[in-house]
Amino acid sequence: MNPLRPIGRWLDRRLGLSDISRHTLEHPIPRENTGRKGWLYVLGAATLTAFIVQVVTGVALATTYIAAPQHAYDSLVTLTAHPIGALLRGMHYYGASAMVLLIFAHMTRVFLMGSYKYPREVNWMTGAILLGLTLAMAGTGQLLRWNEDGVWTVVVWAKFAERMPFIGEYAARFILGGDTLSASTLTRFFALHVFVFPALIIGFVVVHLYLVLRQGISEPPVPGERVERGTYDRRYDALLRRGRPYFPFGTWREAVTAAALVAVIVALAIVVGPVPPGEPPNPTSVQADPKPDWFYLWYYTLVWLKPPALETLVMIVLPLGVGVVLFLIPLLFPTGERSPSRRPWAIVTVGAVVLTFAVLTAYGVNPYWVPDFDTPAVSAAALGVADDSDVAHGARIFHDRRCQSCHRVLDAGGRYGPDLTDVSLRLSREETAVRIVAGYRDMPAYRDTIDARELDALMAFLWATAERVKAP
Repeated sequence: MNPLRPIGRWLDRRLGLSDISRHTLEHPIPRENTGRKGWLYVLGAATLTAFIVQVVTGVALATTYIAAPQHAYDSLVTLTAHPIGALLRGMHYYGASAMVLLIFAHMTRVFLMGSYKYPREVNWMTGAILLGLTLAMAGTGQLLRWNEDGVWTVVVWAKFAERMPFIGEYAARFILGGDTLSASTLTRFFALHVFVFPALIIGFVVVHLYLVLRQGISEPPVPGERVERGTYDRRYDALLRRGRPYFPFGTWREAVTAAALVAVIVALAIVVGPVPPGEPPNPTSVQADPKPDWFYLWYYTLVWLKPPALETLVMIVLPLGVGVVLFLIPLLFPTGERSPSRRPWAIVTVGAVVLTFAVLTAYGVNPYWVPDFDTPAVSAAALGVADDSDVAHGARIFHDRRCQSCHRVLDAGGRYGPDLTDVSLRLSREETAVRIVAGYRDMPAYRDTIDARELDALMAFLWATAERVKAP
């Protein structure tokens, strides 16, 4: 006799676990969901699987990670150097990426198939909240690396938060845990990432799953079948009367998808490896280029490309407005057609969002607006001049004063400002000198940092680059 069986019966009698599991596994789903279209309904379970991977790997990582500024980066390096630690870090990172991708894919499927309509409005609303919590948990995880990217990204977030009307100062202080980045910031983000956000996600997942059981899984849409409050319940009950139990007809696809997802996450963690620790934070560095993880690159790009007059609109109003509209979609469109073929505006909306996200993310991967501090100076040999000439001296000034970090010459340098290789073909020497001394648009004035002899050498260099281009 199994000695655990009496304990199981004791718990079951008091908690009703078998009734809950029986109701969950045996609840009917529309027969249409068990055919080929059933694969469209596995994204929710896949998202939950990615979250479970996050919890398991996160708990394991927390046993070694030290949430203190003087130890956080070193503990990250220690984890990455150990094979098991590297595997766990890789799984945690790719699991986070998978969770973000899958929750977006799941909500896209629900949106396109009109599954948010009556009587499943609250299902969508809890899903929208889960999307926000997922992005928040993914974002807070970046600071825990306590590297240059993570630290400066949080500083930038706090600056953005300050722009919020009425509560900007309080929001920035909440993010930083005070007036400046400190140990309190790291402790706060650790608590949010490890305890608060996961607990909220678990709570809303429970509510979301309860609503799925309560309202049933939406059936694949049929063109011409409208959702109306007076008729939908009867039609759905008729579908369930000839439906099939969730187990095994719905569960096997979800099990296969979950196994494949975990296998892909593990494979990426082994083959590609975790995100490198990067550089330790240096508050005195003026060359920091904070860049968020890929799921925030679209926003990072948008902030850089926005017109100056639209700063508050793009930084604050736009993301908050998108979140509010996303949450209210089922209240704005609670009934009507569900089939995508009868809702072309839904297809256009999803296409526009995906295209915008892809384009902005692509720009953010290799941003032209970031100064290139590592570019080497143009050599005298490349210019065809002696090393002690004014032209070579001007090339060194152009590099040492960080002009080359923002401007390209002879295919070397940054891309934030215009290419100056052929500046002599566009501007006169006087116009060029005035812009260097007095500044121009976003470029600072150098009147206090460059003397007349250096300016002459700089001009000689710029005019020499055009000659090199024109030379056969």
